[in-house]
Amino acid sequence: MLSLILYLLPLMALFLGSFSLTAEKEEGSWQLLSTYPLGTLPFLVGKFTGLSMVLLTIVSFGYGLMGIVAVILGISFELSTYLLFLAFSCGLVLLFLSAALFIGSLSRNRWQALTISVMIWFFLVIGWPAILISVLSLLPYLWIKPLLTLLTMLNPAELVRLFVVIKLGGGSILGPEYFQWVSWIQQPWGSLVFFLVFIAWIVCSIACVYWIWERRRSLG
Repeated sequence: MLSLILYLLPLMALFLGSFSLTAEKEEGSWQLLSTYPLGTLPFLVGKFTGLSMVLLTIVSFGYGLMGIVAVILGISFELSTYLLFLAFSCGLVLLFLSAALFIGSLSRNRWQALTISVMIWFFLVIGWPAILISVLSLLPYLWIKPLLTLLTMLNPAELVRLFVVIKLGGGSILGPEYFQWVSWIQQPWGSLVFFLVFIAWIVCSIACVYWIWERRRSLG
């Protein structure tokens, strides 16, 4: 279930978010909006909020429908696990949507956004374990844990996946390199720290998008 969500939702969020911004450029909507007293930040926050509502509604509908079908068929499961999967899906959507806005701000058209989105998705979701192992195997042992922490923070898919796996009680399968992650996430304040990191990731992404759009707006 985790793998299926991890493959589908990030790709959907990347496509929808990046296409939304590139469409503004291709169709000339942004040039029109620039003539109005509309700031770049409200425009980007509005884009992020609107797209988030659409994607979260789709995810919530899917989980709600699945829950109703499970109840009708008499399939029992823990409510906490069900809500954790829902939170995992919503977290992936929001993090990758913020990354999609960054891709859309750099892309000139939809084809370029499509290419970059697929590359980012493949790198962060499909190729990440193999790339991580090959890179860390070349480094001294003392560098592995701090670099692993940094790289995990930079990968939204891995960040949310680790949190959910540990919350589900599967932290023991991650290995000794992730011992510190298991320790702080299982603490009472672990969820709060993760939420702060989550918000910081989104804010930093939107701040980068804002800087790119303001620069292009000032340069005409």
